[in-house]
Amino acid sequence: MLRVVLDTNMIISSALGGALRLILDKWDENAFTVITSTEIMNEYLEVIHRPKFKFKQEFIDKTIAYVYQFAEFVIPEETLHVVDADPKDDKFLEAALAGHADCIVTGDNHLLALSEFRGIPIITGRAFLEQLARA
Repeated sequence: MLRVVLDTNMIISSALGGALRLILDKWDENAFTVITSTEIMNEYLEVIHRPKFKFKQEFIDKTIAYVYQFAEFVIPEETLHVVDADPKDDKFLEAALAGHADCIVTGDNHLLALSEFRGIPIITGRAFLEQLARA
């Protein structure tokens, strides 16, 4: 099964609906395993609570509980300094390495500019959905 790190923007975009909603649907169908870390989870929590998204508390609680229940938490073994333009993005690379991820799925241009990191592809949500459709 594919092992995937989902950037925060993928969780939020999926939760907001549209084409990327399929990412959460596919995760729910066990099409892949989500790899995360405490640091990533903290960012998920902070961002999903932002008032601009207008998520209801019940939805937030369900989403966060789902991540805690079904994601695989890893403890990064390395502290990286790769994404100079946005050092907070390094946590996704750290988790991908620690979790032996097959890819990082993101809409973040700083990460996408790398295209891969130590052999781990960094792809968009749409590219990931296309990959799942071919599997």
